[in-house]
Amino acid sequence: MVRRMEETDLDSVMQIWLESNIKAHDFIPKEYWENNFASVREMVFEAEVYVYVTGCGGKVAGFLGMMEDYLAGIFVRGGMRSRGIGKCLLCFAKKEKRRLSLHVYRKNERALRFYEREGFLRREEMADRGTGEMEILMEWEKG
Repeated sequence: MVRRMEETDLDSVMQIWLESNIKAHDFIPKEYWENNFASVREMVFEAEVYVYVTGCGGKVAGFLGMMEDYLAGIFVRGGMRSRGIGKCLLCFAKKEKRRLSLHVYRKNERALRFYEREGFLRREEMADRGTGEMEILMEWEKG
């Protein structure tokens, strides 16, 4: 089930955010993510954040963050990946919005393939200011 994030979800969301970023972006030193943890934690309530919860226990298995039409990211708990949770979260976002855009690191080939399978198109490439890594702007629009 997908629902709006509640304050009690914050610790789980941030744990998933940190672990997912370190795992998916092994080309960026993990200290980058650790050093940005506190500022992301403070900003998380400025975004629209939706969580995917499992079963009757309501454990947060993943989440997505959006700011208007910008998809800040989809994050899924380790051990829960490749079970359709990311796709479910993205489908939720597509129902809510007419268009979506996002940035994906060029070296994150798994994410690039996922978004291309889901109808996103590559638009432009630029260097990320924080990491110096190349990233790709991708866009999706309802047909």
